[in-house]
Amino acid sequence: HQHQHQHQDTHDEYDAFDSLDESELERRAIEDRKKRRDALMAKFDKGTQNTESTQSIQSTQQAQHTHPATPFTENLKGIVTDPHEGISAADYNYTLDRREDVDSGGVADGATDTATATATTTSPNPPSSDASDDDMFALQPSKKQKRSHTTTNTSKPSLPIDGSTDSEGYYMHTFGERLDNNRYIVFASLGVGMFSKVVRVKDTHAHDKEYAVKIIRSQESMKKAALKEVNLLERLKELDAEDRKHVVRIERTFEHRGHLCIVFESLGMNLREILKRFGANVGINIKALRAYAHQILLALSLLKKANVMHADMKPDNILVSENKALLKVCDLGSAADVSEGDITPYLVSRFYRAPEIILGLPYDTAIDMWSVGCTLYEMYTGQILFSGRSNNEMLKKMMELKGKFNHKMIKKGVYGTRKVDNNAHFTEHFDFISNEVDKMTNQASQMVAKTLPFSRPTKDLRDKIIPSIAEQKGMKEDEIKSLHAFADLLDKMLSLDPQKRISVRDALGHPFFTA
Repeated sequence: HQHQHQHQDTHDEYDAFDSLDESELERRAIEDRKKRRDALMAKFDKGTQNTESTQSIQSTQQAQHTHPATPFTENLKGIVTDPHEGISAADYNYTLDRREDVDSGGVADGATDTATATATTTSPNPPSSDASDDDMFALQPSKKQKRSHTTTNTSKPSLPIDGSTDSEGYYMHTFGERLDNNRYIVFASLGVGMFSKVVRVKDTHAHDKEYAVKIIRSQESMKKAALKEVNLLERLKELDAEDRKHVVRIERTFEHRGHLCIVFESLGMNLREILKRFGANVGINIKALRAYAHQILLALSLLKKANVMHADMKPDNILVSENKALLKVCDLGSAADVSEGDITPYLVSRFYRAPEIILGLPYDTAIDMWSVGCTLYEMYTGQILFSGRSNNEMLKKMMELKGKFNHKMIKKGVYGTRKVDNNAHFTEHFDFISNEVDKMTNQASQMVAKTLPFSRPTKDLRDKIIPSIAEQKGMKEDEIKSLHAFADLLDKMLSLDPQKRISVRDALGHPFFTA
């Protein structure tokens, strides 16, 4: 990676979001990124320069034209990521990934995995409010009410179909419509997910204050799941009466034409949108990251106190306020009490899925710490850390970075060794069985099993975070120390063994935050 580091003379962590808004600085930053991209493409695309380098220049010019003119752009680190390495976190479309898990072995009942990588590694797709998964994340009202479903649900709506409910049980709202005895006025559509659609409303009982309303599909199973989420949110709200722990606040619920409606505080973008709009393939600077990471960990501390697993932590489920200083964890649709942790290999969106889930081990709140580690890596680098297309490939990528699993974990896992399960990931001698596409046919449907003995990592997490000695020239000493501390924190968050993974308390006390 090439690094361009910008320095800000401030002692307040939130000043990371209040950068210089000078056109000359922006022009220089854009020009420097262009030169670095051109050099990078020339390095990796020799032999096809006449075609591919032209495309690179065009895409770079387009990126310059569409890059938002906002102070937040000054928080970009300026890292230009090798376009041939990994998957862009900004391009990740999490609503389609469920299909890949189904294809690779089926999603267990009750699993709510809805994530995928459909992205290319070079040019990001434009943000789409239609790709939302029960989100409250879109900045602008949707002009079209489209919906893209990843699964076909054959269950029938629990109520007769009328003019307000479609054949799949979704409520069909209209702009200007009033909900709950005329209290709320609908003025924007924020997206459609598997369980609901989300709209933005104005509360006429509170001087037109804006809220987000999640309108649950009119199916009993959906309503039951939503009521569970409501109970968890109410419980968390009671434990955080002063609203200091950065979990989205539920306001109230009501029924509307047979649909359960949940009213939430209204926030702005999610962290994926931050990357899409301000840091595609780039990431945010270390000071902004520290502020966000601290708030996410405070949310985990509240969940830990309640003995609750979020079970779907990822950038898409973390909302940011309009001024980008405040962050809140949202979407507890997959959340559950630790005592409810049934063994299922498809819990949590795949790229953020902890190894103990994949191996079929008992799990607890440590799964959220793993997911947060993956999320923070994305926020800093702009790249997805583990982009496996299946659980098997996820394990392979984890071991490439972190080394071999201890035999105890493999032995205890339901999907550990073939001695226990024919579809397990390891031999009786604890060698990894990699399911790979047959190179002879190159057909994804024809997989071959290869035994891969892992002994030590083949990649280094620190190399992905800390710049080389040459690149450190001109950097402040405290910046370099911060990067080393961040790499150490990530390493501890991503311990393969959940028993050795850093706790929330220790993470909050880590030198990354305290030094």
